[in-house]
Amino acid sequence: MEQIPFIKMHGLGNDFVIIDGRSRLPDLSVAALRAIADRHRGVGYDQLIVMEPTANGADIFMRIYNADGSEAEACGNATRCVAHLLMEEAGKNAVTIETRAGLLAGTTEDRQHIVIDMGAPKLGWRDIPLSREEDTAHINLTVGPLADPVGVNMGNPHAVFFVDDADTVDLEKWGPIAEIDPIFPKRANISIASKMDAGNFRLRVWERGVGITLACGSAACATIVAANIRGLAGKDARLHLDGGPLDMRIGDNGHVFMGGPIATSYRGVLDAGLLTGAA
Repeated sequence: MEQIPFIKMHGLGNDFVIIDGRSRLPDLSVAALRAIADRHRGVGYDQLIVMEPTANGADIFMRIYNADGSEAEACGNATRCVAHLLMEEAGKNAVTIETRAGLLAGTTEDRQHIVIDMGAPKLGWRDIPLSREEDTAHINLTVGPLADPVGVNMGNPHAVFFVDDADTVDLEKWGPIAEIDPIFPKRANISIASKMDAGNFRLRVWERGVGITLACGSAACATIVAANIRGLAGKDARLHLDGGPLDMRIGDNGHVFMGGPIATSYRGVLDAGLLTGAA
């Protein structure tokens, strides 16, 4: 079996294995994806990204897999990493990336701080989606100490819970319970947010299909939208995640813009044995 080159990158510790599949798509089973995600016997990642060809006018199509082998619709930090790779490759400061959530535009001024236009949020209960009609600004859901979340779809489903102090919540306990609540037929990313001061929020995230991550770009987008809906924030805010800050802005067109740093950790090759799923 042929070995597969990859790049290991991260955005604020939200880490990715990125494979260039534009010339040849890799054959990755769920077992292989889980084996590669194993942080002891594989490489380890929050998401695995395959850059694929596209015919929709974008630079590439970005396919996203979670650590459990499920496919995700969107990933903000991975989009920033892939945008950086494409900008370096083409020597330009703007790219367009196609995802299952739609076309996302990336721009930069210095190639290290990447800004992604994540598009407009979807707020209808069917769009989240929820299993029943609800006011998505105040979903009737209580999970332990968490209650009254805001539902936002940023290409993938999010539930944002506002609390007094995000650091006091046992996210490892309550995150997985909230993720699979029956009200979320496609599961949900769970965000715990607290306001620090004007323009600054603390954010911790339980990612659907992954678990607790150091940062989650789409969750940061959902949180600025939710904070704006609740009157807790204007159209600009800095969100402080475990891995560092993301600068968030809601544009006049209603689109959510996310900016932050990226980093390359190393390059390597996935061994043929690992690709069989035998981690």
